[in-house]
Amino acid sequence: MLMLTSIKELLEHIKEVQIDTIDLSKESTMILGRFIEEKNIELDENAATSLQLQDIISQQLTATIEAINSVQKSIEIFENAYQSDEKVVSGSMEKLQDKLKLTLTDARNKREAFSGKLRHENEDEIEFF
Repeated sequence: MLMLTSIKELLEHIKEVQIDTIDLSKESTMILGRFIEEKNIELDENAATSLQLQDIISQQLTATIEAINSVQKSIEIFENAYQSDEKVVSGSMEKLQDKLKLTLTDARNKREAFSGKLRHENEDEIEFF
């Protein structure tokens, strides 16, 4: 479980970095857009493509964030199921241990009873089966 916690923390870090990158990309595009508007500059096809690529980068990072969220949710579901299963297994193991103790006690009692040992304080009486 410790490994999954580390993976979740690493994924969270990656997600935060991607969110920061998206924000920087948007800010960069807005600054450039304001500059173009203020200077009344007409963009050629290459410049327009460059601005579109910034948007595509943000979309790709957003898609990656969604995938990370999905993986994190799956890990959380697994952790919850594991904890629940662990409790069930632990309870079952305790029940099994109790039954094995009873079985051992019963087996020991039968061994004593069938071994020809004295059953009473009177040493003259031996019980045979």
